Parts: sequence; structure tokens; C-alpha cells
Amino acid sequence: MSTSPRYTRTAMLLHWLIAVLIIGAFTMGLVMTDIPGFTPTKLKYYSWHKWAGVTVLLLAALRLLWRRANRPPPHPAGMPAWQVRAADVTHVLLYVLMFAVPLSGYLYTTAAGVPVVYFGLFQIPAAFAADPALKALLKPVHYWLNMVLAALVLLHVAGALKHHFVDRDDVLKRMLPRP
Repeated sequence: MSTSPRYTRTAMLLHWLIAVLIIGAFTMGLVMTDIPGFTPTKLKYYSWHKWAGVTVLLLAALRLLWRRANRPPPHPAGMPAWQVRAADVTHVLLYVLMFAVPLSGYLYTTAAGVPVVYFGLFQIPAAFAADPALKALLKPVHYWLNMVLAALVLLHVAGALKHHFVDRDDVLKRMLPRP
């Protein structure tokens, strides 16, 4: 039984929803860009990728608001200061990238002159007119922000597993639906 404070159910739900969407959108991004040509399947994957990105952006905003109103549990007592700092910096960077990645994708799509139609229900207004030069600039920005996000997600998972299997503390259990 866990004795340390736990995250709220809302924080857990948002954490795991966003995690699944980020992994799905990342995977979809890799798959769709490897499909040659211009096919219905490729278009479908691009739509799904955009839907996931917009949803991550919306859920990240909700999660940030929730976190500001509901402080997370404290770090374990006795955790070395450098690990506390590394965890805090990693979390801040994850939040920044949960916004930067979908926004860079939206701006890249806008620069390409392609609309973002959320779940086929409504079109998100374009921020500006199509711009081939900006498109060329934003494509690698979106790609590299995704790569940095993927690296941070792996670091985050590695840290959680280290706490669970090496330190044998409750850091991971605090974010699981059941202790």
C-alpha cells in the first residue's frame, strides 16, 4: 500500500490520455511521412495526426490549469537535490513541448496552405496565408521539437522506472490509477 501522497484522479487521467496521444501522434507522424506519394491512406493518417495534436494541445492547457490549482505531490524525502532539479526541469520542458509541438505543426500546416479540420467537424482558422518559405523553415522545427519531446518522454519513463525498480519508492505508483 502506498503511503506517499498521490496525484488526483483528474491529473492521472490527463497524464495518461496525453501520453497515449503523444505516442500515437508521434508514431503516426513517422508512419505517414514514410508513405510514398499522395494516397487516401496518407491523407487519413495526416488527419488523425492533426486531430491528436490539437487534442494534446487542448488537454495540455487543461492539465496545466489543473496542475496550477492542484499542486503535485512532493518529491520523495531524501531525493538528491540534482535529481529534484532534473525532474523539475524535465517536467517544465515536457509542458513547454506539449504546447510547442502541436503549435509548430499547426503553423507548418498553415504555411503549407492546408486546412486543419478538427475531427471533420470544424476548420481551425489559418493564422496566415500559405507561405512556402515559412513552410520550409517550420518543417524541420516541427520535426526536431518532436524528436526532443520523444527523448524527454523516454527520459521521463526511465526516471519513473528507476524510482520504481532501483529506488523502490512510490514515485511511479502515485501516477498509477491503483497503488
